[in-house]
Amino acid sequence: MVTIALLHYMHARPRFIIVVEDELLIRMLAAEALTGAGFSVIEADHADAALAILQARADEIGALFTDVNMPGAMDGLELARHASTRWPWVRLLVASGRLQPAFTALPSGCIFLPKPYDPDCMVSQIRDLTMAG
Repeated sequence: MVTIALLHYMHARPRFIIVVEDELLIRMLAAEALTGAGFSVIEADHADAALAILQARADEIGALFTDVNMPGAMDGLELARHASTRWPWVRLLVASGRLQPAFTALPSGCIFLPKPYDPDCMVSQIRDLTMAG
């Protein structure tokens, strides 16, 4: 019964997950794990690319999974804060292996995932976030 409800939810409202990671292999692994769990994934290698995707397709985006440290004018924390303000329905998961942000640095409802993370744990976090919305 729960599986039927999950499938109905995923098919009734198409939701994409944006994976923002500058390290190609890490991005590919995250995208593969999410795709294997039934999510549709859009990959971005920096915050500006993720913002362009959000601006073009915000109504289709269910969650944003971003690394903190990335090249460019905006890091993952800034991206998450901006997305939270502009697109409040987009759920947020932030990862980093270099820093543990203070709770107050994260937007409301954002979850932090320390690196290295278990792909199954990441998928579970995304599933919890998207089902809550």
